[in-house]
Amino acid sequence: MLTILGFAMIATFLVLIMTKKMSPIAALVLIPALFCVAVGKGAHLGDYVIDGVSSLAPTAAMLMFAIVYFGVMIDVGLFDPVVRGILRFCKADPMRVVVGTAVLAAIVSLDGDGSTTFMITVSAMYPLYKRLGMSLVVMTGVAAMANGVMNTVPWGGPTARAATALKLDAADIFVPMIPALLTGLLGVFGLAYVLGLRERRRLGALRLQDEESVETKEAVLVGAGAGGGAGAGRLGKQAVAGAGGTDAGDGGDGTGDGVDAGDGRDDDGDLLKGLDPNRPTLRPRLYWFNALLTGVLITAMILELLPIPVLFLLGAALALSVNFPRLPDQKARIAAHADNVLNVSGMVFAAAVFTGVLQGTGMVDSMAGWLVDTVPDGLGPHMALVTGVLSLPLTYFMSNDGFYFGVLPVLTEAGAAHGVTPLEMARASLVGQPLHMSSPLVPAVYVLVGMARVEFGDHTRFVVKWAALTCLLILAAGILYGTI
Repeated sequence: MLTILGFAMIATFLVLIMTKKMSPIAALVLIPALFCVAVGKGAHLGDYVIDGVSSLAPTAAMLMFAIVYFGVMIDVGLFDPVVRGILRFCKADPMRVVVGTAVLAAIVSLDGDGSTTFMITVSAMYPLYKRLGMSLVVMTGVAAMANGVMNTVPWGGPTARAATALKLDAADIFVPMIPALLTGLLGVFGLAYVLGLRERRRLGALRLQDEESVETKEAVLVGAGAGGGAGAGRLGKQAVAGAGGTDAGDGGDGTGDGVDAGDGRDDDGDLLKGLDPNRPTLRPRLYWFNALLTGVLITAMILELLPIPVLFLLGAALALSVNFPRLPDQKARIAAHADNVLNVSGMVFAAAVFTGVLQGTGMVDSMAGWLVDTVPDGLGPHMALVTGVLSLPLTYFMSNDGFYFGVLPVLTEAGAAHGVTPLEMARASLVGQPLHMSSPLVPAVYVLVGMARVEFGDHTRFVVKWAALTCLLILAAGILYGTI
C-alpha cells in the first residue's frame, strides 16, 4: 500500500504542476500533507516536516548566501570576460546562443555546485534569449542537462556518495567513466545544436548591421542581470515580458515554440539600464581580489575545509564588505537579490515537506524495495545495466542520499551474487544524473527556473525526454567502453 501511495503522491504532484493547476510551493506542501493523512500518519505530519526542514536547512542557507555571493560577483563584473567571450561566439544566431548556453553551463559546472552554475548561466544568457525572442525553456533545459553530466565530478556529490556507500575510491569510480561522460556531454552539445537550429528556423538568424553594432550589442549584454538602479542579478523588471508567458513547448518539435519570450523589443524602459556595462556596481580595480576570493572559496569547497553554508556565509560577508564598504550600498545589494533569495529558500523549505513525508512514512523505502524485488533473477548477471536504468527514475523521485545510501548497497549485493563488481555498480549509478538535476527534489532547479522566470511544470515537460535520452546515451557508452 505504501508503494502505491508513494507513486500516486509523486504522480499527483507532477500532474498538478505540469498542468498548472497548482504552484510548485503549494503542491510541495499540500499534496504530501494529504497523502500523509491518507497513509494514516497525519498525527506525525509535524514531526516529518520538522525532520525534512532540519535536513534541508543547511541547503537553504547555502543557497541563500550563494545567491548573494555570486550575485555580488556578477554585480562587480567578475564574470564579464567569460560572458563576453560566449556572447562574441553567439552573435545574434539562435543556434549559437543555445550551444553557448550548454558550453557556459558545462564550464561553470566544474565548481561542483548546480546553484552557482545556474545563477551565472541565466544571468549571462537570459537577456540574449529575451532580446532574440527565444524559448526560455530551451535555455533551462540545456543548462540543466549540461550541469547534470558535469555533476558527476568527484566533488559534485553523486560520485562521493557512491564511493562512501560502497567503500570505494572515488577516483576508481570516476576516471574510467570519463569517456562515457564525455560522450554524454557531446550528446548535450549535439542536442543544443539541433534545438538551436529549430530556434533559428522559427525566428531566423538576426543579422546585425555591422561590426560596430555587434560590439555594441555584446557590450550591452556583458552586464547581463547586473543592475544600476535595480540591482544586479535581480531579474524582476528585466523579466517582466518572460514572466508568466513560458508556455513551454508545443508538444511537437520540443523547442518550446509557445514561449512568449518577447519580440526582441524592450518591454521595460529599465531593461537596458540594467544591462549597462558601465553600471555603477562594477569594481574593475578589485577584479583580481574577487577572482582570488572566488578561487579560494571553490578550493575550500572542494577540500571541504568548512561546511559549504559557512563558506558562502563568510564569502558573502567578505565580498560585500570589500566591494561595497558603505552600509547603504551593502543594503542595496542585498535588496537587489532578495527576490531570488526568497523564492529559492521558500521552495526549498516547501520541498522539505515533500521529502519529510516521503521518508517519514516509509514510502521511499517501500518504493525502492518494490523496484529491487521486481528485477527478474535472469537479469542478475546484468545488474550494472539494471542499476543504470533504475538510476533514472530513482534519482528523479528520491534524493541522491536516499538512492546512494539506501538503494545502491542493496542493488550491489544482488549484483555481487552474480559476479558483478561494486565498481561497475557504482559507475552505473551515475547514469541518471542528467535527469536528476531537474527533479523537483533538487533545490538548485528552483534557482534555474526562478531566475529564468520559467514555470517549473513547463521546464519539466520540456526537459524530461531529452534528459532521459542523455542518460541512456551515457549508459550505452559506458557499456560500449567496457566500464559498466
